[in-house]
Amino acid sequence: MTLSAFRLLTTQYSPWLILLCLLVGAGYAALQYSAKTPWSKQLNYGLATLRFVVVSFLCYLLLAPYIKTTTTRTEQPTVVLAVDNSQSVELFTPKAVLSQAISGLAGLAETLRAKGFTVETRTLSSRPNRPARLDSLRFGVPTTDLDRALTDTRDAYDGRNLASVVLLSDGLVNQGRSPVYSDYNFPIYSVAVGDTVPKRDLRLTGLTYNRVAFSGNKFPLEAELGFEGYAGGTATVELREGTRVLDRARVALPTGRRRAKATFQVTAPAPGKRRYEVRVVPQPGEFTPLNNARTAFIEIVKGKLRVLLAGAAPHPDLKALRAAILANDNFDLTLALPGVAPLKAGADFDVAILHQLPAQGGLGNDILAQVKARRTPAFYIIGAQSDLPAYNQLGAGLTIQARGAQPDDVTPLPNPGFARFATDEEAARRYGQYPPAPVPFGDLRLGPGAEAALWQQVGRVATQKPLLVFGGSAERRQATLLTDGSWQWRLSEAVAHDDRPEVYDRLIIRTLQLLTQNANKKRLDVYPTQERFGTQDDVTLGAETYNAVFERLYNQKIDLTLTDEKKQTRRFNFANPEDGSPLRLGPLPAGLYRYQARATLGGQAQQDAGELLVQSQPLEALESRADHNLLAQLSRRSGARLYYPTQFDKLAQDILQANYKPVITAEEDVKDLINLKWIFFVILAFLTVEWAVRKYSGSL
Repeated sequence: MTLSAFRLLTTQYSPWLILLCLLVGAGYAALQYSAKTPWSKQLNYGLATLRFVVVSFLCYLLLAPYIKTTTTRTEQPTVVLAVDNSQSVELFTPKAVLSQAISGLAGLAETLRAKGFTVETRTLSSRPNRPARLDSLRFGVPTTDLDRALTDTRDAYDGRNLASVVLLSDGLVNQGRSPVYSDYNFPIYSVAVGDTVPKRDLRLTGLTYNRVAFSGNKFPLEAELGFEGYAGGTATVELREGTRVLDRARVALPTGRRRAKATFQVTAPAPGKRRYEVRVVPQPGEFTPLNNARTAFIEIVKGKLRVLLAGAAPHPDLKALRAAILANDNFDLTLALPGVAPLKAGADFDVAILHQLPAQGGLGNDILAQVKARRTPAFYIIGAQSDLPAYNQLGAGLTIQARGAQPDDVTPLPNPGFARFATDEEAARRYGQYPPAPVPFGDLRLGPGAEAALWQQVGRVATQKPLLVFGGSAERRQATLLTDGSWQWRLSEAVAHDDRPEVYDRLIIRTLQLLTQNANKKRLDVYPTQERFGTQDDVTLGAETYNAVFERLYNQKIDLTLTDEKKQTRRFNFANPEDGSPLRLGPLPAGLYRYQARATLGGQAQQDAGELLVQSQPLEALESRADHNLLAQLSRRSGARLYYPTQFDKLAQDILQANYKPVITAEEDVKDLINLKWIFFVILAFLTVEWAVRKYSGSL
């Protein structure tokens, strides 16, 4: 970019008035110095000239003179060399071809710069506003997102004279959307590398399994194989846990197809997190073994969660709750209704949903007695038949003092301060579309340690009256929903969303899961923010801290030790801020990590432990066949064409023939002359000199 400036001094009035200014200055000087003086004639002329200059200039300032500066910027056209520096480019491009391509890019840059172009290099890993260098390219990026690379280029050069982009790539995209479906405001000259000839290769293209399995049960693990050059033969697939081979399968590779499947039936061992590896045994002549294995991380749980659904009487809520629970395979359900389906003595369950229990008239007290005797976590649903005084004696964390028989009609409103489970924007939007449901009108008071997950919204008025409350003692967790009309919510959501009431079902399931967590509530709770992380993900941990009555604390110092499978440890220190920002551990190698966290809360030492999973995803090795068709489509849609590493001379010629022009912009800046401070000091200096000379020469 080159700059040039032109300055012009002018006034807001007619320039002919400058003659008047000169006449005023001359008249003033003549009047002042025409009389006889005690100094020499030459000095008198000098002082008269000084007075003439000062007075004329002061009169000139009355014409409001200003300086207009015109700055012209000339920006040469810019060509960006966008290099796909992913692993697949180096892995599947012959070294001689790749070296030729890099040399061709360097020669193209030199040719274009000699013709006045600005040439800059960007890669998939380039930072914003920090171009890369061709002589320091490293092809190690584990994923390819060409759309993001081109979009970032467009954003980085917004407002600049971006003429075109030269894209060096193999066309393999494994993240983001395909770039052929995006619109870019610049031509894209693609240079194709990689090899379009299929390699003899076996690879695992998919691994399907349930993330949770029940101890003692069998669960399937299905692997999908892709193959090139081995049709008509067989492949051996192994299932491993650590170094131990659990099972082997011989898989036929049919002629005329490129996919095959292998299924393993695994018996779930003791509860805990397990890591299984499915691996295709390499065969002679195979191009690369990097894509031969995939890992499955499975959490083995004790068994299905047993849920008691008990009600004072038949009710539409019971059907809605039953449907929500049975939609999840991790739950077994028992239904109990006094006089209709009595609860068997000695029935075993992990959590109880008590619909309008305790009820007026003592209905269902036998069910309440069993729940209380077993100290089972309970989920109370308040309705018209509920005995509120009896409920208030249960210590569920909420006290209800009803005022009259007329209920309020409300819709659910998420409490943003409730952190035990999150409510996303879609769920909040669906909550707002639910029909109003009745709740008792009166005073609602939360007990110590109780939290509201949902508030009540009356019409368009958001309140802080609780609707869904979690409370109870540390030994027995309890929750309360203050309406028996939630069946309308599930029904309306199913109608509006193709029979998929996902938000309602998730609310019920999360409530049950929260009630059945470890009964000894932890004052320090550190947990992974995702079920699993990729090797390129920023691994993050969330943390919650509580005081002795289980009220949330923030900004507490937490020490964390992370141990990998080789017993190597890393230590971190952090605090849990009020905004919920997680601890960022950065990318970690694949494997199972164990962590131990310690903190001192209210003078008492607290600790927590857990595991996090990092899974390797060799995306760049899954496809060895370059996709030059994608590059051709991308270039054609942008008004350019596809080239190969031997055609850089033709590419340079086409760019030059496109006749990209410099962009010339002009800016004007106007500055009033009277605002220039140095002019005041010059005038003051002239007047001071005149005064000093007159005094020195004997003037009165």
